[in-house]
This record gives sequence, C-alpha cells and structure tokens, in this order.
Amino acid sequence: MDALTGSAAGAQVRTVDAGRGVAWWSEAWALFMKAAGLWIVLAIVLIIIFVVLSFIPILGGLALALVLPVFVGSWMLAARKVEQGGTLEVGDLFSCFQGERLTPLLILGALVLAAGIVIGIVVGALGMGAVFGGVASGMAGSGGGLMASLGAGMLALLAGLVLGLLLTMATWFAPALVVFDGVAPVDAVKASFAASLKNIGAFIVWSLLYLVAAFVASIPFGLGWIVLAPLVLLTAYIAYKDIFGATPAT
Repeated sequence: MDALTGSAAGAQVRTVDAGRGVAWWSEAWALFMKAAGLWIVLAIVLIIIFVVLSFIPILGGLALALVLPVFVGSWMLAARKVEQGGTLEVGDLFSCFQGERLTPLLILGALVLAAGIVIGIVVGALGMGAVFGGVASGMAGSGGGLMASLGAGMLALLAGLVLGLLLTMATWFAPALVVFDGVAPVDAVKASFAASLKNIGAFIVWSLLYLVAAFVASIPFGLGWIVLAPLVLLTAYIAYKDIFGATPAT
C-alpha cells in the first residue's frame, strides 16, 4: 500500500494497489461468513422494502432514492459491529434512521436523486433524438439516416453507462464518510469521487469480478443475489477502510 496521498474533511485518503480489488472481495467474504445467515436475512428484508416502494407510483421511487444512503450507512455500521465481534441483529438495518446521521444521509440521497434525474434527462434526450432520426429517415427512405439514428442510440447507451459510472464513483464511499467521519454530504461526494479516481486500478479489478459474480448470481433465477447483494455492500466497507483508514470507534 502506498503512502497517504491527501485528505478530505479529516478523512485520510490512501492509494492502494490494483490487486486490492481482489482482496476487497475475499475480505468481505470472510466478514460475510461471520454472520452469513443474518446477512442474508437483512438482504431479503432490504429487497422486500425496495420492491414495495417500487410499486408506489412516483413517490415510491423518490422515497427509495432518498432512503438508500440511510440503509447503506446502517449497513456500514453493521459491518463494523460484526467485524469487532458484535452480534448482528435485524434492527441494525435501521440504525441510521435515528440520531444525527439521518439528516445528512437523506441529503445525500437527495443529491443522488438529483444526479439521477439529470442523467435520465441527458440519456432520454439522446434516445429521443435517435427515435426521431429513425422515423425521419424511414419516411425519407434514407438508409444513411437510419445508420445515424442507430449511432445516436448507441451514444445514448454509452452516455448512460459513463454517467452511471461517474455517479457510482461519487457515491461509493459517501455514506461511510458521513457515518464514520461526519463529513458533510457534498464534501462526502467530492471525497468519494476523488478517492475512486485515485484508486481506479483497484476499482477496475473489483468491477471485473463483480461482472462475473453478477452473471453467476443471476443464473439460478436471480437467487444468487441474496448472497451477492450483502457481499457487495461489505466490499464497500472493506474498500472504505482500505482507502480512508480504520474507522473510529463511536
């Protein structure tokens, strides 16, 4: 591991080797196995909550975006609790819904929601351009216009992937920074993006392994996600500790 390369709102930022992208998974698995049954229960509860909210038109989606960082922050606290020898409980999934951590995590959720809306507008605009271009080229009998329309559609897809990746980088560490270091939401987003960029090698390795794991988890009717979902959140905790240093006791 290299020397410290900077700081953000009191949280030290490290640059780690690309190989740590593998270690994040192996160390997260070890943490998962300390309370595998309850981690799966928590994941199922979380999935049920998300599914129920998704069925509520408009308001459900808004609520989901707002509370997602609160649940992630709670998961970070639960991960530290298990790591330090504590007993995992279902109530740990809701630990950040009370106390001083709730408001900044909700603000973080609002920031993510706003960014998601902007991304949706950009991708939607590019996609509509592709549709209208295709219709116009079809009416004019222009093959070249159709190819241009397909190109615009691919551009919309690429823009969505890139913007989604940037948003993930900006939010990957943000809940942990709010929960463990008391970093303000906007500063947490900035610090998360900067740390992700500095450790892009490790994140590429992590992402490649994630793609493989996601494919495997989706094969048996998606049942593998009840293990992969909690494991992914635990990798976020391990990566946070790796890059920002050991979490302080509270």
